[in-house]
Amino acid sequence: MSTEFDLVVRGGTVIDGTGAPRRTADVAIADGRVVEVGKVSGKGKREVDASGALVAPGFVDIHAHYDGQATWDNYLAPSSWQGVTSTVMGNCGVGFAPVRPSDHDRLIELMEGVEDIPGAALHEGLSWEWQSFGEYLDAVDSIPHDIDVGAQVPHGAVRLNVMGERGGNRELATPDDIEKMAALARAGVEAGALGFSTSRTINHRTSRGEPTPTLKASADELVGIARGLGAAGKGVLQVVSDHMNSDEEFDMFRRMVSESGRPLSFSLVQSPVAPDAHREVLDRIAKANADGLAITGQVATRAVGLLFGLQCTLHPFMANPVFQEIAALGVGEQARIMADPGFKERVLAASTNEIVRDKLGGVLIRMFGFMFELGDPPNYEPDLADSIAGRAERAGRTPEEMVYDLLIADEGKTLLYLPTLNFSGGSLDAVGEMLAHPNTVPGLGDGGAHVGTICDGSFPTTLLTMWGRDRDHGQLDLEFLVQRQCRDTARTVGLHDRGVLAPGYKGDLNIIDFEHLGVRRPEVRYDLPAGGRRLVQRAVGYRHTFVNGIETYTDGEATGELPGRLIRGGQSAPV
Repeated sequence: MSTEFDLVVRGGTVIDGTGAPRRTADVAIADGRVVEVGKVSGKGKREVDASGALVAPGFVDIHAHYDGQATWDNYLAPSSWQGVTSTVMGNCGVGFAPVRPSDHDRLIELMEGVEDIPGAALHEGLSWEWQSFGEYLDAVDSIPHDIDVGAQVPHGAVRLNVMGERGGNRELATPDDIEKMAALARAGVEAGALGFSTSRTINHRTSRGEPTPTLKASADELVGIARGLGAAGKGVLQVVSDHMNSDEEFDMFRRMVSESGRPLSFSLVQSPVAPDAHREVLDRIAKANADGLAITGQVATRAVGLLFGLQCTLHPFMANPVFQEIAALGVGEQARIMADPGFKERVLAASTNEIVRDKLGGVLIRMFGFMFELGDPPNYEPDLADSIAGRAERAGRTPEEMVYDLLIADEGKTLLYLPTLNFSGGSLDAVGEMLAHPNTVPGLGDGGAHVGTICDGSFPTTLLTMWGRDRDHGQLDLEFLVQRQCRDTARTVGLHDRGVLAPGYKGDLNIIDFEHLGVRRPEVRYDLPAGGRRLVQRAVGYRHTFVNGIETYTDGEATGELPGRLIRGGQSAPV
């Protein structure tokens, strides 16, 4: 029997990414594109029975940091394990091009510090076969991947390239500097970058502890660079900032958009210091859009949380002078030694010494009232009563003793979770507010980054499970959530050819066992170059994931197919 299509997915509950009501339908794909949705009479070379399952477009994750990994690894996990079929890297102003050979180490230090990616892995993994951003894109394009990947021109690299030491020292850019930076940004988007990104947060520091080169960039500098994209007539702008709700900062955002004609998105979270400030920012975004300025907030789908453990970058005893005696040993050996009662007594005695406590630095590693044991499956909205401090009080123990015993359990593989943002008052209600706003999209998963501290690449799965199924209040319609994670994220970065199941759109889709969809507890692997460590997280419930009509994952396991390619620039909608 002759076949008309490469793939026909039959009888699934289709949520097409437009926000339209779900319906039972077939989906036919040929030559990497959707060609028919409805009752498909023709046959496919491959037929998949999706009865009882959801059929959704592939997820588009617009906030990742695979800038190094994409040059050496075919598999952009953990994002690709979470139903993501297109991802965008080069966020937050950090990346590896354009670059002069003399700046290799400096860009590695910047990425290592800002995104917690081991410097040794970057030194071994990066080939540095490029100098211009176009040459960097060619290097990424030469390697097939399991998902499509787009890149942005990072401000940090541009500033160092133009200003050298002055740029690294955060000196004020001259008009000539700005003109040259604008030219590099324009050249990047003309070579295929999706846009330009920058960072204006004190939280972003190099591995030497220095602020990011872009921290104090003037409004004239950023507006000038935005105009460079405007001159090209393409590309988007991405910003992370500490000052979204200040008149001066938001006025600069408005200028960047109005004077370039290019859309802008920025990271938006709820701060525990000002738990209502995000509402003011949402109002500012709404006003900007009402004025015709395309400004979008990128929001997380749960708390932004830190992971602590003997395997991780951070844990409550990391600076304890007694623990330091074994800090260089392997995790299993650390756990074995720490199980000795005498060693435990010495560690806990040092922890209660007020002088030592001051030396521990960083309040976060001792915030036991907001620190939780992370189970499997993990609970990302835990009850404050179940914190380490709460459990210790009920057990008549000190939090230090309880957390010590947890850390050494399971041969030192226990993970502790500290939700730092979006969790004011022990609730994720603010996340629901931000997700529901008409001028936001889900993002901030940081896939490929923070590999020893944060594992939020599973945000797309959390979006569907927490907000579309599990939460006992504040749920959002599943059709709306799929639209947000697929079509709306794609359009935010200029990709109008994906995120929808309709004729002419890319043949990227997920077949999902929604009842059993979920994430597993993160785990640590040592599979980066130079044996570098990284946190990864598996998901369950994704029966099949297709990229360009080719199956990449079956029940969470890679098929070995690598149809993912570099996304060169914004893409037009099907005609």
